[in-house]
Amino acid sequence: MVFFVSVGSVVFAFLVSGLLFSFLGISPLAAYRVFLNGAFGSLYALSETVKRMIPLALIGAGLSVSFQASVWNIGAEGQMLVGAIVGAWVALFSPVPPFLLLPVMFALGFLGGALWGLFAAWCRNKLAINEIITTLMLNYVAANLVLYLILGPWKGKTVRGFAYTDPFPKEAWLATLGTTRVPLTTLLLAILAAFLCYFLLTKTVFGFELRVAGRGEKAAYLAGIDTQRVVSLVMFLSGGLAGIAGVGEVSGIHHMLRHPAHISLGYGFTGVIVAWIARANPLGTLAGAFLFGALMSGGDALKVSFGIPFQMIYILNGLVLLFLIASERLLYYRITLQRTPWGEEEDVHNGVVD
Repeated sequence: MVFFVSVGSVVFAFLVSGLLFSFLGISPLAAYRVFLNGAFGSLYALSETVKRMIPLALIGAGLSVSFQASVWNIGAEGQMLVGAIVGAWVALFSPVPPFLLLPVMFALGFLGGALWGLFAAWCRNKLAINEIITTLMLNYVAANLVLYLILGPWKGKTVRGFAYTDPFPKEAWLATLGTTRVPLTTLLLAILAAFLCYFLLTKTVFGFELRVAGRGEKAAYLAGIDTQRVVSLVMFLSGGLAGIAGVGEVSGIHHMLRHPAHISLGYGFTGVIVAWIARANPLGTLAGAFLFGALMSGGDALKVSFGIPFQMIYILNGLVLLFLIASERLLYYRITLQRTPWGEEEDVHNGVVD
């Protein structure tokens, strides 16, 4: 039922987007054809879809764990940028030997994103500040921190005045898959993270505790579960995975620290929809991330072919989320059909079973 409701939400979002294309004077069928070619029509298109799927899968897996505990981490965008900052520092300014650059970048990038998320958990536990507000506001702090660094102390001396850092040394570059731009390491990390988060949720005591905490603080209290510890750990984990996504972008795609809008194409916010469409199932986020990776790649093709703004794809993302939320109530009901024997009076109250 959950699967069909999620798929139905996506289908309805596409149908409504067809009305928007018509409003812009574009044939919906032509738009869909261009979109599918842009997302899946060639090896290059498919690789671009997978490239954009990777950060979404990493972030979505972490947010799934967080959402299962009813901890609403909306700050993956900022946690990802902090991971990128830490990775850039390791690559450009740390005394780490070249052969250890990548492992240290990922380890400290995870820690950077995790601590950024942990601060929001501390605000909730100690100051009773809603984590939605703190994580959302911290996104802007992280974005402005990146801007300060690339326009100030970290501005590159070899980039002709552009707001970048200097390029990373070759030892800090991730290998790509064949002739594509898909970083193999982060692709494997994304798949591994989804399976580990699923194992954590379903096979461990902590997974049981966070699921109970997600049902309500009273239930957790009666079960003797420390909800503050749960909040801290899920924020640490989800922030850390977002930090890894940030390291993957700067070491696998850009090879430098640059404008926040270049490092993240809204991955942190889209990751929320990915986790939602997967119903907070870490394995389901792999499919959700692939879908939204395709939306981004197909959106690029639409922009080039029809000259429409890229923000059109944000509207489509919003429509998907809107229909998902609207269809949530359907999951609480199950419709069954009962055959009434001939000659017996139909009991109308048994027609629908709640």
